[in-house]
Amino acid sequence: MKKKELQVVNSVEEMIEISSTLSGSSKIGFVPTMGYLHEGHLSLVKEAQKQTEIVIVSIFVNPTQFAPTEDLANYPRSFERDLKLLEELEVDYVFFPTEAQMYPADYKTYVNVEEIGTLLCGKTRPIHFRGVSTVVAKLVNITRADFMFMGKKDFQQIVILEQMLRDLNFSTKIIRCDIVREKDGLAMSSRNSYLSTDERRKALCLYQSLLLARKLFSEGIRKASVLKPHLKELIEANDGIIDYIEFADPSSLLSTEDLFSETRVLLAVKIGKTRLIDNMNLAE
Repeated sequence: MKKKELQVVNSVEEMIEISSTLSGSSKIGFVPTMGYLHEGHLSLVKEAQKQTEIVIVSIFVNPTQFAPTEDLANYPRSFERDLKLLEELEVDYVFFPTEAQMYPADYKTYVNVEEIGTLLCGKTRPIHFRGVSTVVAKLVNITRADFMFMGKKDFQQIVILEQMLRDLNFSTKIIRCDIVREKDGLAMSSRNSYLSTDERRKALCLYQSLLLARKLFSEGIRKASVLKPHLKELIEANDGIIDYIEFADPSSLLSTEDLFSETRVLLAVKIGKTRLIDNMNLAE
């Protein structure tokens, strides 16, 4: 049987025209990515294919979510490799716009989700979620997506974008998908490619810390102030530089001292020069 032919779309206007034609007659599933695809991204695509009739994957390294000191210029890119992977999955459309297409010279509009955008990663990356919210608002408008598939590794991002979609009356709904991990537990991330062999080994301290949090919770610890030092010790023993260790309400993302099964443990840690994030609830 002949494989479905993937169509690459570079123009915003063309993507709007295609998605407007499809909208209403077909359920559109959308997977936003910055490329350099791994199994985590591909799992989102596969889930989109199960639940919708047309799948659009965007590949766009969004400059507005990077601060001047961050890794925009060095962010890993491999469009031909990405395209081959998506062709194998028989994706319908790849939206691959240029920066000039997404942010023309006279561009002036940004979307800012207040309060929850200033917590956790928002403390040390103050412009990050404004950039994420802005580009995703544009992308769901362009693609006319019924459902957007996102991984729980970026848990704060999901909560923020769900708020944004509700507040701005978008009909797009986010489907939360499980974190995809390497065999040893490291959460898959494009930034893992930055890690040296030794750093890759040390990076396992994030996953190990989450498992430790679950273990201690199962043994009866119900206070964040008691649990947190154990995670801190494990991470620092692996030369991790802690941005944050937070125990948060999964809806508001506010820190909580009292712990429950649904409490989310969220970590941001630098291993070498690479900032990694991971999270997990305290019990299934």
